[in-house]
Amino acid sequence: MRRHVESSLSVTVLQSADVVLSLALAGNLPRESESLTVTLDGAPLQVTEIVAEDGLTRLHLIEGIPAGRLEVRYDAVVDGRAEPVPVTPLDRIVYTRPSRYADSDTMAPVAQAQFAGLAGKDLLDAVSSWVGSQLSYVSGSSRPTDGAVQTYLMREGVCRDYAHLCVALLRALNVPARLASVYAPGLNPMDFHAVAEAVVDDRWCSVDATALAPRSTMVRIATGRDAADTSFMTTLSGVANLETMQVGAVVEDGLPGDDVTELAQLR
Repeated sequence: MRRHVESSLSVTVLQSADVVLSLALAGNLPRESESLTVTLDGAPLQVTEIVAEDGLTRLHLIEGIPAGRLEVRYDAVVDGRAEPVPVTPLDRIVYTRPSRYADSDTMAPVAQAQFAGLAGKDLLDAVSSWVGSQLSYVSGSSRPTDGAVQTYLMREGVCRDYAHLCVALLRALNVPARLASVYAPGLNPMDFHAVAEAVVDDRWCSVDATALAPRSTMVRIATGRDAADTSFMTTLSGVANLETMQVGAVVEDGLPGDDVTELAQLR
């Protein structure tokens, strides 16, 4: 499967800033081509790549950016699929704990009441279906600080909110679960997308309760406990305001269907 992805950001830096980008594809993907360009008022800036210990998430750090107009562009072509990501002993610990946006300890009574007696694929299907039926997808409805509990109470949100609620419910039932940011061919409107991943039969399987794009075409960017680990841009210091953002993702030979009853992996 050959997939083309791209993204661009325009940022106004008001005060000397350190910025981290999470736009590049995961390190295990077979990239046919890849390009990251970062400029300030047209002049190229030095960028440092930082790779997570698992080799998946690739961050790009830009330090000491003076005031001005920061422009970022990323393009890549993926030809083929990555090898499945293994489930490590550390994964089973880290991704079963509560985290900032996936407050599974608070959601435990809901999870136990809704999904008692279910396990494995049956549990994954039930959680995805329930979250998809309980929430309404409403752009701009959630705040950057909202986690799974707020999403459960408000019953609306965007992709990250759907993913956080899935992750929290699964962790509450002792299933390792995490969030992945992805490029998602077929997504409409096009944007960065977020999905959950959970361990079933010793495999990381993707869960997208929004059902807005085929899981088989999605391309992993970053992986973490929740959105705090996978944000496409983080300002570590100074003041930098995002002005515009564009995202594109297409797959050659047309979009496949997505049978939500089948297990799928991000590859």
